[in-house]
Amino acid sequence: MPVKKKTAAKLKSIKPSGLKDENFFELVYEVARQIPKGRVTSYGAIAKCLGTKMSARMVGWAMNGSGKVRPKIPAHRVVNRNGMLSGKHHFDDPDQMEMLLKKEGVKVKNDTIVDFEKIFWDPVKELGF
Repeated sequence: MPVKKKTAAKLKSIKPSGLKDENFFELVYEVARQIPKGRVTSYGAIAKCLGTKMSARMVGWAMNGSGKVRPKIPAHRVVNRNGMLSGKHHFDDPDQMEMLLKKEGVKVKNDTIVDFEKIFWDPVKELGF
């Protein structure tokens, strides 16, 4: 079973509270690992995908703590609802988030994703919810 289908199956089994057998942060990481290179999503979009649309801040906390999680989490691909690099100060170097995005072909200007709507990855649509 491809990773995407396994993740979708795991995510579909959760309750609206975001809890079942999996830790909420682990579910956030499962969604974040699915974001393709060159695309970005928002904290709120991940929260909505998990059935907890008011938990964008908790998704941010999960991203903040993802630096030592293995397999790696592409936290640089998660931005705020306006496409701003609001989590950049949680990286070892505040410019690292922008550098990683640019390396993937994402254009950033003044700490904001250029053409955010065009490269936005909606986990609800992409994971089939």
